[in-house]
Amino acid sequence: MLTLKLPLEPAYLVPAEDEVLFVTNADLRESANVECWPVEADYEKRLASALEKLGRRARRAHPIKPDKGHGFISSQREGSDVFATIDPHAPVIVLLTAWQYSHHLANSLARHRGPVLLMANFDGTWPGLVGMLCMAGTLTSLGKPHSRLWSETFEDAFFLDGLKAWLATGKIVHDVSHLHRVDVTHPVMKTEAGRLGQRIGEWSLRHKEIIGLFDTYCMGMMNGVFPLKALAEIGMPLESLSQSDLLMEMGRVPTALREECLAWYEKRGMTFLWGDDGATELTRDQVLEQCAMLIALGRFVDRFGLSAVGVQYQQGLARACAASDFAEGAIGSTERFPIPTEDGRIVRPGKPIPCVNEVDMGTAIPQTMLFRLLDGFGLPAETTLHDIRWGSEFEGEFYWDLEISGSVPFEHLKGGVAGATGHRQPPMYFPKGGSTIAGQGKAGRLIWARAHYEGTTAHLHVGVGRAVELPTQEFQRRLNATTKEWPLLNAALDGVSRDQLMAGHQSNHITVAYVPEEHLAEVLRAFVAQAITQNLVVDVAGSAYSML
Repeated sequence: MLTLKLPLEPAYLVPAEDEVLFVTNADLRESANVECWPVEADYEKRLASALEKLGRRARRAHPIKPDKGHGFISSQREGSDVFATIDPHAPVIVLLTAWQYSHHLANSLARHRGPVLLMANFDGTWPGLVGMLCMAGTLTSLGKPHSRLWSETFEDAFFLDGLKAWLATGKIVHDVSHLHRVDVTHPVMKTEAGRLGQRIGEWSLRHKEIIGLFDTYCMGMMNGVFPLKALAEIGMPLESLSQSDLLMEMGRVPTALREECLAWYEKRGMTFLWGDDGATELTRDQVLEQCAMLIALGRFVDRFGLSAVGVQYQQGLARACAASDFAEGAIGSTERFPIPTEDGRIVRPGKPIPCVNEVDMGTAIPQTMLFRLLDGFGLPAETTLHDIRWGSEFEGEFYWDLEISGSVPFEHLKGGVAGATGHRQPPMYFPKGGSTIAGQGKAGRLIWARAHYEGTTAHLHVGVGRAVELPTQEFQRRLNATTKEWPLLNAALDGVSRDQLMAGHQSNHITVAYVPEEHLAEVLRAFVAQAITQNLVVDVAGSAYSML
């Protein structure tokens, strides 16, 4: 007869009638957790005060860790153990005031039966809002109902009313009327632009847009890892590549070719802020290593016939080589160092290669589609992703601060290559250094998009907007409030308010491509038709819907 021995199960943590349980999640990197802890501690007090106003008490569901210098959940094991002790039916608030790795909690939240509220501060320096959008997109992908709430202070009426509603009903209903479902029966499919978009979509389904990613699952972004069936259905299969192989390919790039590459960008006017101390300053050796990565990436694109390429970097390569961002931004540019194959051919001259920062498949999809469409129309075809990092009003209008860790195509910056500055990547996140491609996003009209999945079906949100060049003082204020070493794009999204985007967007990332004003409506119609043809479920956002 078999016997079964399991560890003794502790009693569930069951909150008192007036108590509300909350957990706090953050980074895998303890240096970041220690840095971000004081802000989290402050917002815990704000949460407690808000609950007191509503007759409730906040109760932490896991202890602060004095030996670590913070009270965040910082691994999937820890998150799983915490939720193993929580009453499965208890309402739980997930308080987020920094970047967080969603997989620490997402699998436990997906099985939790009680109401879940994702609560974030709305701040540029301590971007809990970015972490919340990532977790929200992840839970949507896992099919877990949840609510979202965000605030700068935790004291405004929007926040308190939302919290009150969640305490009473277990959910918050936000305004997402900006999203309009469009399918194959919509008249856009019969427009001239729509017919052209269908031709692009049919071509992609027939020939396949292969996305080459060097490892996946970056920084806990479960929302960026799509089911293979979802990718197969839209004609965009994955070529799974290894970062260890990328390192080997980089090692085969000779010193002379690395030097030639760096000299090419210096000759075109990029400013590198050189220093001597590699631990805190940018050195030539770091950028030469990034040039080797650029060349290696190009050779993999050529070897595997890739439509797009991306590097995970943050886990693994971060401890092995300089940051991937310069290489990723450079390969995504049309004005690019001519990358030679080993037999002397130049890889894709005159064309950008869509580059998928942080191997996020949810941006790989619209980036690759927009590239194929814009290139087919003979229009500038550079694409990128940005974090939805923050935003605030200027002269009565709300502008988003869209920012990514350095990997924008030069054509998206004011001044192009000559307008770019190479800062050393912040040591807290990038111990091996490396240059960013920093600068102000240029003014212009744009299409924005984001893909997510529900079950094994790919969805796409798409809208239009305008990038603006804010006055120097205002731009600098925003840059100083975010990460000053990174490129910053300021944009207004047509017909979509701040809170609508926060309520309905399914990711911390957003894809953008510039489109000339005179072609914007045609390109939008073609893009929507292209997406529908490639079997994506499409929602058109805000004012873009009236342009179809």
